[in-house]
Amino acid sequence: MKNVYTGLVGDIGGTHARLALVDEEGHIRHPVTFEECNYPSLTDVIATYLEKTLGRKRPERAVLAVAGPVVDGEIQFTNNSWRASEGELFVAFEFESVRLINDFAAQALAAPLLPADTLRRIGPDVRSADLAPLVVMGAGTGFGVAGLARSNRGDVEVAGEGGHGAFAPSDDTEVEIQRILNQRFGRTSIERILSGPGLHNLYSALAAIRGVPATLADEAAVTAAAETGDALANETLDRFCAILGSVAGDLALTFGARGGVFISGGLAPRMADRLASGGFRSRFEAKGRMSAFMAEIPTTLIQHPYAALVGAARALKRPAAGVR
Repeated sequence: MKNVYTGLVGDIGGTHARLALVDEEGHIRHPVTFEECNYPSLTDVIATYLEKTLGRKRPERAVLAVAGPVVDGEIQFTNNSWRASEGELFVAFEFESVRLINDFAAQALAAPLLPADTLRRIGPDVRSADLAPLVVMGAGTGFGVAGLARSNRGDVEVAGEGGHGAFAPSDDTEVEIQRILNQRFGRTSIERILSGPGLHNLYSALAAIRGVPATLADEAAVTAAAETGDALANETLDRFCAILGSVAGDLALTFGARGGVFISGGLAPRMADRLASGGFRSRFEAKGRMSAFMAEIPTTLIQHPYAALVGAARALKRPAAGVR
């Protein structure tokens, strides 16, 4: 019997590993999420998934979207201890080909394909320019960035490590936040604020500025406290969304992203209403002489649960790349 699944796709972040099969029509099937802390390596996660879904069978090809820079077919994950390579996976699972791509590059590939009901417009309903570049960015365990260059000949994803770029303060409070975090880390990157751990860094810095104790233990506690009306927690989330808007605007300028900026990651969907009603869009557009240019760029929240898998499935359709 012919194998109805043409490939394996994955979204391997700093905390969770999501795997799925792709059928002959390119649809995602049997997605499963794994807690990475329960497995010693990516190979162990894949072996567990394939055993549960296919038994002894193997899909022909694999494309895995991974959180970090892929260099010569290898990755050392930025926010966990795992390391993986196309060659090792090729040998371990006898794929015909296997390719590692950046996880946000995969989401950039997915962005033009996502159904409208999995997207939420943040800010004015302006129309994106046809075949113009777009950017996908987002905060989770870390902060990811990628662009998509578009043309009539096809789309090309551009992976980056923008989360490790320097944080740029926009007012006196943010100057003080930067000073406090510089003392702690030596340098304040975007990811030191716009990530799960970064949200707690931001909370701790604001507590120091306000002269109150930072009693909340982690980012989950900050988010929960904001829902119960805690003033400092709410200030933290509002500041987080504002800084996210500034960074989104900087990236739109850098990429010339008249095709839109898409916000993803684990944190933003939990703040959807706050993003829509708070300072995100005003800070996005506040770019001095380029403010009119910015006002014509749409900003959209990705609410699709498997956007990176959709992008990896798109990459799977290309001629075989990676190790084969």
